Amino acid sequence: MKAVTFSASAEITSADAERFCEIKNRIVGSCRERSGIGTLQEKTIHAVLKAYYAPDESMVEIPVGRYVADIYTGCEITEIQTVHFDNLRKKLEAFLPDYPLTVVYPIPRIKYLIWMDTETGECSKPRKSTVKGSVYRAFYELYKIKNHLSNPNLHFCFPYLELEEYRLLNGWSRDKKKGASRYDRIPTELVQEMEIDCPRDFMQFVPLELENAFTSREFAKAAHISLPLAQTALNILYHMETVLRVGKKGKLYLYEINET
Repeated sequence: MKAVTFSASAEITSADAERFCEIKNRIVGSCRERSGIGTLQEKTIHAVLKAYYAPDESMVEIPVGRYVADIYTGCEITEIQTVHFDNLRKKLEAFLPDYPLTVVYPIPRIKYLIWMDTETGECSKPRKSTVKGSVYRAFYELYKIKNHLSNPNLHFCFPYLELEEYRLLNGWSRDKKKGASRYDRIPTELVQEMEIDCPRDFMQFVPLELENAFTSREFAKAAHISLPLAQTALNILYHMETVLRVGKKGKLYLYEINET
C-alpha cells in the first residue's frame, strides 16, 4: 500500500462556508458588543468552532457524568481543543468507555497578525504571516494523549482555518513585539478539514514519496517540518503501527510503511 497525503482532505462546500461565516459574524459581533474581542472567558475561535460543529444549540455545554461536554448529541461527544491536550485526559478516561468522542483541533493554515496598543486599544492593519500552519503540529498535542489513540471510540477533526491573530504590544523589546502576549484569534474562513476516524487513517500523514525505508530526517524533508517534529510524529505513527522500525541508519531509526 502506498502512502497517501493529507492534501486530499475534504473540501468545504459553499453552504458550509456560508454557515461558518454566519456563525463567525454572529459570535464576533456579540463579543464586541458586550466587552470587546477576547475578553470573555471563552476565546473566540473555541466559541465559533463549538457553534459550527454543534448540530443544535441545545446540545452545547451538556453535563455528562462528572464533566461537561462541549457538544453532546445524546449518543456522541465532541470536544473543541485549541491547546493543551493534557487537559483532555480525564475527560477521555470518563467518556471513551461509553461514547464515541471527536476532538476538534484547529490548524491555522493562513494567519494575519494584528497588533493592539494596550493603552489606546488601537489596532494595526492586518499583516499576513509568512509561517503557514501545518497539521503535523497536532502531533505535539497527540503525544500528550498517546495512550488513548488506539481507542476505537476516539476520532479527530482538523479544520484548516484562515484567521486573524490579535497580539498585545506588551513585549520586552523596543517595538514591544518580542515576548508579546496573544490576545485572541478570530477565524475568518474554514478552508478544509482532515478527519481521523480509525488508526489506519494516520496513513494520511506519511508523504507520498516515502515508499522505501526512510529516516526521521528524510521524513522531515518530505513533510517540510523540523526534525524534532518529525521525530515526534514518527513516535506516534510507530505507536499506531502505521510505520514499522526496520533497522538503523547511523543513530537514526529506519522506518517502513506497514502494509499489513
